[in-house]
Amino acid sequence: MSTAPAITSDDAEVTKVVVDERSATWWHLPLTTTVLGLIALVFFGLRGIPGVESSFALAREGDLNPLGIVPERITIPSMGGAIALSVIALSASVGLWVLLSRQARPRRSARLGLILLFAIAWILAFMTWVISEKALDVATLLQGTLALSVPLAFGALSGVLSERSGVINIAIEGQLLVGAFGGALVGSMTGSVWIGLIAAPLMALTIGAMLALFAVGYHVQQIIVGVVLNVLALGITSFFFGTVMRQDPGQFNTPLVLPSFRIPLLADIPVIGTVLFNQNVLVYLMWIIVGGLTIALFRTRWGLRVRAVGEHPRAADTVGIPVNRTRWSNVLLGSAVAGLGGAALTLGTGVAFGEDMSAGKGYIALAAMILGRYHPVGALLAALTFAFADSLQLRLGTTSAQEGGVSIPGDFLLMLPYVVALFAVAGVVGRVRPPAANGQPYVSQ
Repeated sequence: MSTAPAITSDDAEVTKVVVDERSATWWHLPLTTTVLGLIALVFFGLRGIPGVESSFALAREGDLNPLGIVPERITIPSMGGAIALSVIALSASVGLWVLLSRQARPRRSARLGLILLFAIAWILAFMTWVISEKALDVATLLQGTLALSVPLAFGALSGVLSERSGVINIAIEGQLLVGAFGGALVGSMTGSVWIGLIAAPLMALTIGAMLALFAVGYHVQQIIVGVVLNVLALGITSFFFGTVMRQDPGQFNTPLVLPSFRIPLLADIPVIGTVLFNQNVLVYLMWIIVGGLTIALFRTRWGLRVRAVGEHPRAADTVGIPVNRTRWSNVLLGSAVAGLGGAALTLGTGVAFGEDMSAGKGYIALAAMILGRYHPVGALLAALTFAFADSLQLRLGTTSAQEGGVSIPGDFLLMLPYVVALFAVAGVVGRVRPPAANGQPYVSQ
């Protein structure tokens, strides 16, 4: 919807004309969901295995489950269940056709509700089909999702901090890698996992400082700087891994793990209790940072200044906001947050540092930031979405090795998180508007 003022040559009253324009690509989303829904109906439902069942394990023995409100296991017919869920997904797709064809600016809540209904139904149809004659532990799946989401979420939050101030942060991959390296190295040398946790964001600050120096200080093209810093981080960590860590892993690369903190009663809730309330400090920090950053960005003077610098630096400078200093501080703060995500790769999982162990997670985090529309909560939800796809492929890889049911090639399962990322960014988000001055250097007049 756009507005256009009437142009007059006299003192006549100026009226505002509202032009209701529908995007030329409005049909892309419902068409995509329709095609995916038909694929689910045909391949997961009609071509499923008849006469077999799929089981989802929910509650466990010892859970806080009065009167058995949450069943221990839900078993449904594989073929019939997949067909019913596919029909629900197609119904949501029909709703999108109706909503988007009739309204140029539909309510966001209605659009997101239909997308969410479609996504849940489609994923459940796929899972029902793929675990035919087998069982899937839902709590284990969600536990893996949360664990895999932590580095992605911290990386996406790093991107939000940097890009809200107008600095493109392609270097998230390098910040995660250096954070993982620093946490493992310093933690091993000192014998303390807590000192390693402090060292991880401090080590990642080196990448952030170089990004700010070249992008903000010397006005170098920011995407190129980010790519170069990623290569630099990979080269430096690989060099020290091969020459120092590998030679004496007991001294420089000992696996350390952060302890878990269990919250009584809440951790006994079926399905989600252990997932949410029996975690290490990094998971709790993730929730705190997401909430705190959301409030800081949209409810404080600091956040208003950061967003002003990212949207209109000239106007911000005019009212006395130090543009480049704000960008410096946000890039450094963002790199420290990404360093916590790197610590999650080593100290959060209890594994030693490995060469190139970030394995593209920084780029997935960048996609999560875009999918989340540069908002901390949106970035977290997007990170959970990608992590769910990754956790699902790990669980399906385990169940595919069992006899009977559906067997999916391992190469396809490895592709799954990246396919989800591609579809999410291209098909669901649609057009995302970055901060207006994102990537543009600023020279004070």
